[in-house]
Amino acid sequence: MAANTLQTNSAMSAFSKATDLQKRILFTIFALIVYRFGTYVPLPGINPRILEEIWAHNQGGLLDMFDVFAGGAFQRMTLLALNIMPYISASIIVSMMAMALPSMKSLLEDATGHRKINDYTRWLTILITFVQGLGIALWLEGLTASNGAPAVMIASPWLFRLTTVTALMGGTMFIVWLGEQITSRGVGNGASLIIMVGIIAGLPRAVAKTLEMSRSGQLSLPALFTVGALIALLVFVVVFVERAQRRIVVQYPKGQMMMRSMASSTSYLPIKINQGNVMPPILAMALMALPLTILQFFFSNNEAGEAASGWLSLLSRGSVTYLALYAFLIVVFDFFYTGMVFDPEKKAENLKKSGGFIAGLRPGKTTAEYLDYVATRLTVLGAFYLTVICLFPEYLIAHYDVPFYLGGTTLLIVVTVIMETMSQIQAHLVAYQYEGLLRKAQLKGRL
Repeated sequence: MAANTLQTNSAMSAFSKATDLQKRILFTIFALIVYRFGTYVPLPGINPRILEEIWAHNQGGLLDMFDVFAGGAFQRMTLLALNIMPYISASIIVSMMAMALPSMKSLLEDATGHRKINDYTRWLTILITFVQGLGIALWLEGLTASNGAPAVMIASPWLFRLTTVTALMGGTMFIVWLGEQITSRGVGNGASLIIMVGIIAGLPRAVAKTLEMSRSGQLSLPALFTVGALIALLVFVVVFVERAQRRIVVQYPKGQMMMRSMASSTSYLPIKINQGNVMPPILAMALMALPLTILQFFFSNNEAGEAASGWLSLLSRGSVTYLALYAFLIVVFDFFYTGMVFDPEKKAENLKKSGGFIAGLRPGKTTAEYLDYVATRLTVLGAFYLTVICLFPEYLIAHYDVPFYLGGTTLLIVVTVIMETMSQIQAHLVAYQYEGLLRKAQLKGRL
């Protein structure tokens, strides 16, 4: 107990002296506050009262999913209604093209190529935002209140479409820029922090709605306790698995220094069970949102409306088709993202250059094959874990009508991003303490 108290006091003392880290945290908080203010700036030409009435009669399913990840901006139909999802969809497409096309894959090997890849991603983000923004404009034009009043107050349809698309494109690109600023000048994980803050903003309302459902009898007391126990269990499992890792023993040969032989040293190569982290569910949601947006917005107000309604009901939350497609995309993106962040050949080459080796394996190709084998087995476990965490609560949400904010995907994002942010802050503290030790050593050396 005393050791933990001393460690906490040491960390607080180091934090009080780490002015750069304090500035990064303050910048991150300020940027997220700006983002939250942006979710309340409405699109021009929309009657908010009529939109609120329409939303109250059409809640659930696809619209709720959009609104959760937009931090409530979609329900209010603001400048940031699309949030950062178009950028994530563009990143998926560009990453897949980079892995499939040798010409684009070569761009990933240097800084200039990375800048070109980022430019391609931004241009594709603009294109996706244009398509989704036009779909939203067409959808809003067909919305009317119970008394027949239209939701759009601009008489000219093309003027409304132009202003809506332009405003949504500007809002999305602003969020992309804000996320990049948080990553470079803040504590990191800009895109993930923006999504997490949007989810947290709706949690109090979701909890209040759940308690109100229990009070009114819509949700029985045993079901309420079941949901609460499930949430606690999900948080425990997420924390446990995200910290779990497979440690591969790496040995370094004997050497000589100052005419004295040195014994061989041993270290570990850690490989996380869930290498994809929170990205596979986010990527799956983003990819599912694009075709569903086209069905919901482009075909809901014309002759193809019946066909679109059929597809939307087939992909409604809680349906077998929705759960199967969501599970498939999570597994695919988990393997895809793990392949991006973990390169067995590069790991084996780095071990070979540093003189390290795994007992019983030759450095180079054999080591790379072994690392690939271990990473693949762990990815299978990670994909199963993500699928269970994200899909099992969907069943309860669909049958107990619990708000989507309390689902497995949202809890996974919130808990994981908080853990990542704390790790980033701790890394900054360690770096600051290390720099302080180096400065002291240099001063002593001069004396």
